Amino acid sequence: QLQLVESGGASVRPGESLRLSCVASGPIWDYAAFGWFRQVPGKERERVITFATFGGDTEAADFVKGRFTISRDDAKNTVFLQMNSLTPEDTAVYFCAVSPYNTVVVALYNYWGPGTQVTVSS
Repeated sequence: QLQLVESGGASVRPGESLRLSCVASGPIWDYAAFGWFRQVPGKERERVITFATFGGDTEAADFVKGRFTISRDDAKNTVFLQMNSLTPEDTAVYFCAVSPYNTVVVALYNYWGPGTQVTVSS
């Protein structure tokens, strides 16, 4: 069973940047898709950005608007989420996950990390 651990969450001011990391216990390319998601209390978990591990397009939510980018270091089984121009609406717990399907559907991601808190406030 793959284990994922996120890190890099912090409290920042609007307009600032953060880079989140997700370290996997094994190769993520054993799975069809990888994604970053986020959740605020009282709301459903939502997709931030996903990609097919064997190439293919990166699928980003509309609210990303070119502010967030994803990168990976396969040698270290690590995926990064670079978040720029953060706003208070980006405040959430951010999770990484993998899916055996090439999908953007949150419910089809079956291995999740515990999450890391991002707070954007002036």
